[in-house]
Amino acid sequence: MDVRSLRYFIAAYEGGSISAAARRCHVAQPSISTALVQLEERLGTPLFERHRRGITPTEEGHRLYPLARQVSEDLDAISRLFRTPAPPTPVRLGLMRSLGANRMTALLKEYIGQGDNLALTLVNPEERCDARIIGEQDLSPGEAFQPIWHDSYLLALPSGHPLGLKGTVSLVDLDGLPFIWRHPCAAMQELATALSDAGVRCQVRARLRTIEYTLGLVAAGVGASLVPAWPEILAHPDVQSRPLAELDIRQTIGVAYPARQAMPALAPLLQLGRAAWEARERS
Repeated sequence: MDVRSLRYFIAAYEGGSISAAARRCHVAQPSISTALVQLEERLGTPLFERHRRGITPTEEGHRLYPLARQVSEDLDAISRLFRTPAPPTPVRLGLMRSLGANRMTALLKEYIGQGDNLALTLVNPEERCDARIIGEQDLSPGEAFQPIWHDSYLLALPSGHPLGLKGTVSLVDLDGLPFIWRHPCAAMQELATALSDAGVRCQVRARLRTIEYTLGLVAAGVGASLVPAWPEILAHPDVQSRPLAELDIRQTIGVAYPARQAMPALAPLLQLGRAAWEARERS
């Protein structure tokens, strides 16, 4: 079986379209299409359903994906084992705290895998760094921005909380409500301004930095909080999320990097960010 076809399949599966796979693999779209057709003929089954907005994996495509990833990773490991090591390229990447462990782990794994012998150091976004993954509102002069994710925020409540009976929660419902506050967080600052304008005061029971710890305290019944609508949060069995009626808080997260002198080692990260953003636009 052609290994190149498997790599094209992986790129198409993760990118959601032939065009995204072509950009990621730096080849023309017909090359991707031809390779996928040949792979489907070799396996005797369709791997994607083609439609106007892109492609959708079939059941067989979903079955092939983890196997193809394993083959690709094993081949990469063999290549690295016998490759003369080159000096590592140091990259200092600043990360804001409210990014989400699952998606950041996946992004960094992809970046390290596609980078050329990266020596990645993760720091706070306020420290000296080559690029930063931050909210768009925190951009500094002279920085360019590649969006990756678009987060909307909801009120997180302990399971069984009376406010969970409401479809949407009003700001006045938060008056006197036990609350877990996070700082620094642009979304929480927006909520603070809205509460002040409405003359509403919560009972702050804890001040934290990370969303994961905040979610744990909400699940424990310590208080409510404002959290992004990530799939793992919406699926949490001990937390229920509701929109705020008068407040639609959203935030765009992406890579901020020097507009004039972006280092070449950042190219795979920017490409991954572009692919994730384009996949979101299609969904």
